[in-house]
Amino acid sequence: MTIPTFILKNALRNKRRATLSVLSVAVSLFLLVLLLVALREITLPVEGAGAELRVAVRNKISIANLLPAKQLPIIEKIPGVEAVTPFTWFGGKYKGEQGMTFAQFALDPKKLRAVFTEAKMAPESYAAFEAERDACIIGKITADKYKLKLGDKITLESTVYPVTMEFKIVGIYAGTPDDRNMLFRQDYLDESSGLKGQVGMWWLKVKSAQDMPKVISAINNAFANTSAEVRAESERAFQLSFISMWGNIKLLVMLICSAVIFTLLLVSASTMSMAIRERFRELAILKAIGFRRRELFAFILAESFGLAAAGAVIGVGGAYLLFTYGNVAKMTNGMFPSFEVTSRIVGTGALVAAVLGIVASIMPSIAVAKMSVTDGLKTLD
Repeated sequence: MTIPTFILKNALRNKRRATLSVLSVAVSLFLLVLLLVALREITLPVEGAGAELRVAVRNKISIANLLPAKQLPIIEKIPGVEAVTPFTWFGGKYKGEQGMTFAQFALDPKKLRAVFTEAKMAPESYAAFEAERDACIIGKITADKYKLKLGDKITLESTVYPVTMEFKIVGIYAGTPDDRNMLFRQDYLDESSGLKGQVGMWWLKVKSAQDMPKVISAINNAFANTSAEVRAESERAFQLSFISMWGNIKLLVMLICSAVIFTLLLVSASTMSMAIRERFRELAILKAIGFRRRELFAFILAESFGLAAAGAVIGVGGAYLLFTYGNVAKMTNGMFPSFEVTSRIVGTGALVAAVLGIVASIMPSIAVAKMSVTDGLKTLD
């Protein structure tokens, strides 16, 4: 019998315990990867192809405060601005759902292609969107989820405006980082709500990356000391500031991850201690026939590390395959369009498994070091 075979047989001596140990590691590491991936998606939203040239302009006091529509001609005249559109959140509920699984925004249909260049849609859909008052376009993820098609009518009850509006789907777009939203006409919202002259935000595109700082500064200065001061920022900065309104999500997720790792460590250490305690007599015999302490430590470490590595392969590997090749949008009910399991996250999972294997072997190794051959031989199997 070789040493690797000896270690393997010891690890699998109690197959039920070994299986449960591996599965506990696998499930815990799968949960760890899931939390890290979700945290990454929340705190580092994917940027679209034209995001580096887009600027979001919102009310300086709060994103919930509306802006006067008369700001539009002032923004359009600022050097470096290529196109501007209102971008007003509607907050509609579809089919009486309790929550909103897709967002709806009102904008200028003629500026859609100029501002959101990555959205891909048939030319006739763009034309219909500009021509029909009640027209709307929806993302492919939402269309697939609700089995919607061109020509369908949808009714949304707004949680922001005192109005229920009916829309006709004239286009289904794809190609953006988040193909879930619905877009419709700002003038249709103005007519239906009776709040003409107000918009939620301004979304604009600058001519070049060099123009970005100048445009942002000019917009902020243009409305300084007015009744509707604004805060202009790049799309990326706006996304991150919007996420920060949710609170310290990162701290919460990291605390949960820490609790998962700590609990897993206790379970693994307890399992290894139990397994080694049952073999004190065998280890005493190995000591008696000439095996040194460091060799016995190596046996225990290899067994502990092997079980942790097997759990890592199943847990981390399973998470990678599921999130890479599975339909994440369907699994999360449209909350996340995709999950990217990066090499850093895979490395974190592997590192946790390695540390787990090492730490779980420390207490059993200490117990074996303190054990004398005589005491060990007195131990019953």
